[in-house]
Order: sequence, then structure tokens, then C-alpha cells
Amino acid sequence: MTPEAQVGPAPVAAPAVDEDSFRARMKERMERLGSLALMTWQVVTRAVSPPYSPSAFIYQLEALGVRSLPIALLTATFAGLVISLQFGFFLARFGVQYTVGRVVVLTLFRELSPVLIALTVGARVGSGIAAELGSMTVTEQVDAIRALGADPLRKLVVPRVLACLVLTPALTVLADVIGMVAGALVVNVQYGIGFNLFFKGALDVILMSDFLSGVFKGFVFGGIIGIVGCFKGLTVQNGTEGVGRATTETVAITSVTVCLADFFITKLTLSL
Repeated sequence: MTPEAQVGPAPVAAPAVDEDSFRARMKERMERLGSLALMTWQVVTRAVSPPYSPSAFIYQLEALGVRSLPIALLTATFAGLVISLQFGFFLARFGVQYTVGRVVVLTLFRELSPVLIALTVGARVGSGIAAELGSMTVTEQVDAIRALGADPLRKLVVPRVLACLVLTPALTVLADVIGMVAGALVVNVQYGIGFNLFFKGALDVILMSDFLSGVFKGFVFGGIIGIVGCFKGLTVQNGTEGVGRATTETVAITSVTVCLADFFITKLTLSL
């Protein structure tokens, strides 16, 4: 049979891998990671060297922190309610429901409060920073600041990062208190455990290291939120479409990075 008489589809060649495109993407991501590390170092050096701008820091603390109180309070309240209800139910199976205060407080102080505050408040704050700085970037306001001889990092980034570093641990401590009170209330109503027994059990088991572990996590998470939000805002491209993309990417990156950092910090604090 001649080749012309063969019946059936011709064999399909395997799709070729565009190695150049893959290398270009990897190179771009590595460059962005290097730019992020460089900006982090520049922010640290500018934050510890004069001149300082306390008014800008206080303004950002009010804009980012005070306006985040409602969501922080709601998050802490419902976290304390749910975790106390769950632990009270399962501990009752073993007849040790009176220890619910110890379990709830340890869980809140070491893990739940800093992570939930970082994921909820951090998403709001980080996306807001990225949107604000992104709008300034696409409208060339950042370039105008450079043209006037000012430093955009010192003027725009440092106050926001410092505010995040103070805001997140402070809200974490607030979440600890609110979550503990909410937990004591729900186990008192649901399981008849008195407030004295709840708080006595909590105070008997809690250590200063447990409290400081959550505060340290909040400090690290705040730095992550501030740096990522500012970096995505200052590197916006493609106009207003890029601002929206930067905002959503900020939420995704901060959430994943916070969870990853939480694992390593927990491993570190437990080994000390």
C-alpha cells in the first residue's frame, strides 16, 4: 500500500515544552523576590535612621488600626465562642470538661488569635495598602515624589510598615482577652462551668512564654502584611487593571505566607 492510500489520522507529535518561556517566568519571579528582599532591607534601614515622621506613623496607625477594630472584635468573639463550645463538648465525653479553660486559653494565646487576626485584619489592611499605593503609582504620584527629591520608601512605605508592626500584635492581645471572655461565657451557659473555675484553670496552665509566642507571631505577621502590601502597590503595572490584580494577589500572598511563617515560628517556639 502506498503512503497516499493509508487511512487514519496522522500521528500527533508531543507538544514541545517552551523552555525559554519557562525560564523567563522563573527569572522574573526570582527578580521580584530579590526586589522584595531589597525593599525590605531599605525599609529597615530607613526606619531606624532619622529623620523620623511620627505624624505619618500616627495617621497610618489610626487609618489601619482603629478602623480594623470591628472586624477584629467580631473575629475574636466568634473564635472564642466556637472553640469553647467544641472543646467543652469533646472534653465532656471524658468527664474532664472542667479543664476547658486551660485548653481554650492555650489555643487562643499560642495559635488562634494571631493567625485569625493576621488572616482577617491582614487581608483588609494589606489589600488597602496595595490599592492605595497602586493608585498612586499608576497616576504617577510616586514619580512626582521622586521628582521633588523626596524618598517614596521613607514617605509612603515606612509609616505603613511600622503601623502594621504595632497594629497586629496589639490586636492579637485584644483578641486574646475578648476570645477568653467569650469562651468563659459560652461554657458557663452551655455546660454550667463557673467563671471562677474557667479562669482559675486558665491561669494555672498559662505561661508568659505562651503569651509572648502569640505576640511575636503577630509582630512577624504584621511585617509580612505591610511589606507585601507596599511592594505590590509600588510595582503595579497595566494601569487600573493592574491595581485590582495587585490587590487580590496581596491577599493571596499574605495568607499563604502567614500560614507558612506560622509553622516555622511554632516549630521554633516549641523547641525553646
